[in-house]
Amino acid sequence: MKKNILNIALLVCQLVLTTGLSLMTVSCESELDIEKHGNLGSQDTYYTTDENVNSATASLYLQMRSLYYNWYITKNCLSDDAWAGGSARGDNNDMERLNEYTFDTDNGMIQSLYSGLYSVIYKANLIIDKVEGDTPVMIRAINEAKVFRAWAHFELVTLWGTSPVVDHLLEPSEYRQGNSTPEEHWALIESDLKTAIESGTLPSKTSVNDEETGIRVTKELAQAFLGKAYLFQGKYSEAATMLDNVINSGKYALFTADAYDMQFRARYNNNCESLFELQKRNDQEQMWNQCDFLMCMIGWRSDVLSYTGTANDIVAQGTYGFMNPRKSLYDAFVDWEMTKGNGTGYRMNKTLLNYDQMVELGVTVNPGASVYGNEGYFTWKTQALKEDCVMDLSGLQILQYNDLKVMRYAEVLLLAAEAHLQNGSAKALDYINQVRTRAQETPLASVTLEDIKAEKRLELCLEAIRYQDLVRWGDAMTVMGEQGKEVPSFSTTGVKWGFQNTNYGFKERNMLLPIPLKEMDVNPNMNKNKGW
Repeated sequence: MKKNILNIALLVCQLVLTTGLSLMTVSCESELDIEKHGNLGSQDTYYTTDENVNSATASLYLQMRSLYYNWYITKNCLSDDAWAGGSARGDNNDMERLNEYTFDTDNGMIQSLYSGLYSVIYKANLIIDKVEGDTPVMIRAINEAKVFRAWAHFELVTLWGTSPVVDHLLEPSEYRQGNSTPEEHWALIESDLKTAIESGTLPSKTSVNDEETGIRVTKELAQAFLGKAYLFQGKYSEAATMLDNVINSGKYALFTADAYDMQFRARYNNNCESLFELQKRNDQEQMWNQCDFLMCMIGWRSDVLSYTGTANDIVAQGTYGFMNPRKSLYDAFVDWEMTKGNGTGYRMNKTLLNYDQMVELGVTVNPGASVYGNEGYFTWKTQALKEDCVMDLSGLQILQYNDLKVMRYAEVLLLAAEAHLQNGSAKALDYINQVRTRAQETPLASVTLEDIKAEKRLELCLEAIRYQDLVRWGDAMTVMGEQGKEVPSFSTTGVKWGFQNTNYGFKERNMLLPIPLKEMDVNPNMNKNKGW
């Protein structure tokens, strides 16, 4: 895979040289030919103007956007929603090992996610500790940074459990932090989010259709994060109250302006359902500054497929075939929406496609070829379309402007449904039925925790949410204990189970991810997580 990435980088450079893209030349020159305007000063003097504080805040948002790829891929690999996929065995060893539970402490994606979360915390702490002054811009920036810091610590505590809490800029003597307890993480998360919410500096959307205010952190986003943190701790009453604040604000709604899957398309960036998404722009002058490999990686494996008809017209070709949905996910849709539901499968058909549907769309597997890590099911809601492209690079789809979704309103409703159910409130039924009604499913007459689990898996599949839910529900061992035993390939003759592991599946030690080997090597004060 590393060789492939190097080749891709060379291909991009070749495109610059051979296609005469003047806009790239202009963009590169404008980035490199920067006139210096005086001394930028030190950290202690930089954060004293609104202009500089705004720049620091923008850098924090960009840091989170740069982390998104590893955040999304790592957590989806660890779930039971998808196969790692790719071109063939070994296309990405780190992803395969995550997906099959054969990884150890040296996994590169775990290391990158771990260090990336601390990079977010560092940039947040720069703002929190260094901003001097009390202008509205400065106070808002500090509280936005606290929301980011809380979000990063939430990911750390729910994935690693004992990673260090970093609540300030560290002095050199503090660089080798020891383990923290989950309780210390949760205390900081709650404190940061409460402070931000109560500060009065975080804005709220002006209406459900306000597409601008929510580009940045809002009060309701902080409330949603806090409600989720309460739920993960089993503080159901507090979670229900906080999540109700978001729902009762009237600033968000389930997306119904178009078909279900269109909410994931670039044309509906920042729609009514979005609580927070990291921004992309349909701007050719800026496209190389915001390009990334996510859509390229998780789209269908184009080099073993043929496209005709509708598919040839609308699908962005040149994608790599990672994160293929499992048959178990498809079967869960069939069971919940076809067998137990009203039989239309509306949401299912807008989320993923079976091979017969692919053929109907105009996509076939080439004769003699096979799709590795695939059981004959293909993502739809995450597949890049030509309409999503700033520029359609048919061999390398890295220029989409679909925003990167972190949280949407459907998750808030299902978190609230769970909190209210556990707290004995009838609101749980109303909240889950709102999600079901949008999915064109028959409303439930009563609701159980198993209903919420089923609904949440389908509604939020492949959105980097399920793994942490399975762990906190205590279901991970049961659901993923056999994961990775065999790996399939799909061809026109059916599914073949080729590669087999002798050591595989979710084990007791996987309740927490390992503290990365690199961190352990340089920090004698850190202890390993249990079993690692």
